[in-house]
Amino acid sequence: MAAPTPTDRKFLGRLSLPERRYLTDALRTETVGGVLLLLASVIALIWANTPLSDSYETVSDFHIGPAALGLDLSIQHWAADGLLAIFFFVAGIELKRELVAGELRDPKAAALPVIAALCGMAAPALVYALVNTLGNGSMDGWAVPTATDIAFALAVLAVIGTSLPSALRAFLLTLAVVDDLFAILIIAIFFTSDLNFAALGGAFAGLLLFWLLLRKEVRGWYVYVPLALVVWGLMYNSGVHATIAGVAMGLMLRCTTREGEKHSPGERIEHIVRPISAGLAVPLFALFSAGVSISGGAIHDVFTQPVTLGVVLGLVVGKSVGIFGGTWLAARFTKAELNPDLAWPDVFAVATLAGIGFTVSLLIGELAFADDPVLTDEVKAAVLIGSLIAAVLASVLLKLRVRKYQALVSDEERDDDQDGIPDIYEQDDPDYHLRMAEIYEKKAAEHRERAQLAGAPRDGADRPA
Repeated sequence: MAAPTPTDRKFLGRLSLPERRYLTDALRTETVGGVLLLLASVIALIWANTPLSDSYETVSDFHIGPAALGLDLSIQHWAADGLLAIFFFVAGIELKRELVAGELRDPKAAALPVIAALCGMAAPALVYALVNTLGNGSMDGWAVPTATDIAFALAVLAVIGTSLPSALRAFLLTLAVVDDLFAILIIAIFFTSDLNFAALGGAFAGLLLFWLLLRKEVRGWYVYVPLALVVWGLMYNSGVHATIAGVAMGLMLRCTTREGEKHSPGERIEHIVRPISAGLAVPLFALFSAGVSISGGAIHDVFTQPVTLGVVLGLVVGKSVGIFGGTWLAARFTKAELNPDLAWPDVFAVATLAGIGFTVSLLIGELAFADDPVLTDEVKAAVLIGSLIAAVLASVLLKLRVRKYQALVSDEERDDDQDGIPDIYEQDDPDYHLRMAEIYEKKAAEHRERAQLAGAPRDGADRPA
């Protein structure tokens, strides 16, 4: 018997079983990818801060690609404009699924994470603007601290060994999905160079063809992959950031199931592409973007220059205050009750964890200061330092409650009848209770037999009163 969907509408309440399974599968891949992302970042920093640093610059600046098609790009640009398109393709699928089948499909349920994400982007931008207004710095980097990196955040969780209940993980993932949506809009609106309308028209025509093929249910990767590459190339040459092509195609996929389908086409494709995104595309982007010089002088500059200080404070202070404040106010005005198993400090810990703004923050930093390579590297260093501080603070806050989290996760995962469905989802199923009664009867009989072997009287006549 299928587990009933919970009617609990509390904030951070228990997820439905399908949502929990989807979340578990998605976060497992993202966590592995996050660990690879950490490793790639460490390798990049070591490579760029040793006598091998010249080779790092040589490889990063090496150009490859057909110049006739406007695609003679450096390795670093291929990673930022090409590989990240895969990351944003997955983000597009995630967003579409959340809108039609996930937490965002119900406006009431979506209100809290959406408001939290918006406040979690507005507050860092305001912090950055305040610091640079007072310090006479550049306002060009206002968008750098607005992004959250879900893969890096999950990698931190994996490294520190903290077990987060599924509701908190879902809140973090939903925040990141909404965050990605607005980061995409920021890139499209504020970081679009001079437009090539012929290339842009060709990209839109390719996207229209992509949509028509999906509507006609044409199958075959050999149709869609070449078309996707053409759309990406046209989008790159149009002046609009090429990653927008990935988002657009992800949003076009059908993410609802039809009769006889176990998974929607979007979920199937995401299952295939997500490991490529998390395990290859994002780590390679980090490898060629995180390699900045970290010295005593560079660290000193990060905390004394308004641009870089604004990025650090935006990630560490702006993110945590914005997300927590937005969530608390939204819950207060919508009268949403917090799950009694959790507390507001748990929300603050997750808000602090969202201050890890690695991948998209590095990308926006590159776009914002493309004409100033020195400042670009300084902003990257600020992103790394700010993300590290946020990770350490979140780790401390989460460790304070780790025993509570572990108990909640244990309850979520307990499956005493071993039917593949956690017991917590079967409390209203009579068959579950009958199975458990049979299990306990067998255990009782086994213990009575052991008692007799240990010398207990059969009729219990000589037992002490």
